Amino acid sequence: MHSEPPSTANTPAEAVSVFMQHLPRLFGIAYRVLGSAGDAEDVLQAVWLRWQKTDRSAVVSPVALLSSTTTRLAVEVARSPRAHRETYIGPWLPEPIDTSAEPAVGGHHAKALDLAELLFLQELCPIERAAYVLRESFDCDYSEIAEVLQLGVVDVRKIVSRTRKRWASSEK
Repeated sequence: MHSEPPSTANTPAEAVSVFMQHLPRLFGIAYRVLGSAGDAEDVLQAVWLRWQKTDRSAVVSPVALLSSTTTRLAVEVARSPRAHRETYIGPWLPEPIDTSAEPAVGGHHAKALDLAELLFLQELCPIERAAYVLRESFDCDYSEIAEVLQLGVVDVRKIVSRTRKRWASSEK
């Protein structure tokens, strides 16, 4: 979601190259919003299909387009009836993965996701989770997050602030 030169991903090979370049970041967003590597991979497959169908010559920032598409699809999956229909007797445990070897997966802060943080993220509604992940892990501007989530900037600031407070109180 940071500015970059206009897309040169006009050929299929260039499209693959651009997508693969940003794949760790995209997986990190989807994984942190959904808490499941399998669901994150499903979202990335859908993002890839959309990327293939996109008029990439008109794309100013591939990372912005791919990140916002990933975020929106992950939020849709998290809100979907399927996600609510699947029931499991017992506590839900996310799939922790070590993100320390791939900083873009864990976010710019390059920290491994610990189980406590994953459990905390799962307590949030999809919009809270997405706003918090994009701000805290990927250092996105509030205006970028507002655009992706189709909310006002003030609303996004409030969501992130409240979520930070909840996380801080849960760590104690």
